[in-house]
Amino acid sequence: MSLEQITTGMRERVGEDCGLGASVKFDFGEDGILLLDASQVPNVVSNDDEDADCTMKISMDDFIAMTQGELDGTTAFMSGKLKIEGDMGIAMKLQGVLSG
Repeated sequence: MSLEQITTGMRERVGEDCGLGASVKFDFGEDGILLLDASQVPNVVSNDDEDADCTMKISMDDFIAMTQGELDGTTAFMSGKLKIEGDMGIAMKLQGVLSG
């Protein structure tokens, strides 16, 4: 799955307002960035590398596994597959958006 496909999928998942009320950056390393700005309505999903309330560093493969329900966010974090910088509470709320 490409970054473009992931970006399109995230846009479809969050719709106009996912209710998160914050911005989250997914840093896939060399594979790119996915930015969800849910601090505004309509929510904006892009590949811009901007500051966010919460940054999640994860491989693209592990991110895909999380969105498909094959990898739990807590398990990913505890095993070091997911690193979180910023507001941990936002990361917790995000699990419902990703699994939705």
